[in-house]
Amino acid sequence: MKRMLCMLLALMIISMSFAGCKPTVTGPKTDKVVYLINGALGDNAFYDSGQKGIDNIKAQYGVETSTIECNFDAGKYEPGLEAATQYSDVVFVISYAFEDNLKAMADKYPDKIFVNIDTIVENSKSTITSIKYIEEESAFLAGVCAGLTTTDMSIKNVNADKVVGVVAAADDPVVMAFVKAYEDGVHYIDKTIKIERVVLAGIWDDPAKGKQAALSLYDKKCDVVFQVAAATGLGVLQAAKERGLYAIGVDTNQNDIEPGYVIASDIKDVGKTIEDVYKTIKDGTYKPGQVIKYGLKTGTVDLVTEATVQVLPQSIIDRIGAVRQQIVDGTLAVTKYQ
Repeated sequence: MKRMLCMLLALMIISMSFAGCKPTVTGPKTDKVVYLINGALGDNAFYDSGQKGIDNIKAQYGVETSTIECNFDAGKYEPGLEAATQYSDVVFVISYAFEDNLKAMADKYPDKIFVNIDTIVENSKSTITSIKYIEEESAFLAGVCAGLTTTDMSIKNVNADKVVGVVAAADDPVVMAFVKAYEDGVHYIDKTIKIERVVLAGIWDDPAKGKQAALSLYDKKCDVVFQVAAATGLGVLQAAKERGLYAIGVDTNQNDIEPGYVIASDIKDVGKTIEDVYKTIKDGTYKPGQVIKYGLKTGTVDLVTEATVQVLPQSIIDRIGAVRQQIVDGTLAVTKYQ
């Protein structure tokens, strides 16, 4: 009897021990973050904006971060993706030209967090979250700005010919969405304005080529040239200064790169996007496989005119603001090209 009581007591102790050791449910690891880009930093635009966001989450959350630049080299895409996946818990990726590799990697590692920026990439396990910018809205405003500028001869060096231009780095869907919406914005102001295009053959990191393209447009009497060309577009800004004419920057506020010659910038705040999405990852509200859209309403895309040397008269700034509000309110519909 005594022996049986001892055995029962032992069983009770064991049972109580297991009851106090309930398994702990933990979420995915999130403390190692990689920023994987098909291009390179140093563009003062798209890629650098993303790096700013990465730097900010490192400072705010104390996480480990790493940036892998593929420098538009197709031979680096797959190894870069493999390295990013092996190192990190979270991958923010700009996957132009290696979308299929990303799909396969995400399916292979479903517990990793992949956030694809600027295009929609969907894998079979629905784990990739895609960030889609409504760039047409801000590009339309860039066109409004150009249209108002070329028709206002009170602005220094604007000629009587109503001509504006655009330099595009490539004929790809995202870039051409910018270009077409810009042209729509120009013609919203005046359908008789002539628009000149130079579309390069996938040249993203050659400012000399961008400058050459812009000079050819200024030779065609363009008062304003919009650059949609990453680092190549820095040459467009240089050409504007050289000719004493005007340019519109892209992706970040480039208005002070060539003060007095860059009248506005069409921003796409990749950094803010990264910060916003990472916040949801940390607070537990992140949902894999979704498509998150950012437009004028979120402030993530916009046209900014603030500059140390202000060229635009207040009347143009006010008109741009009025059109922006119409788009946000839904009373002016901007055509989407993607």
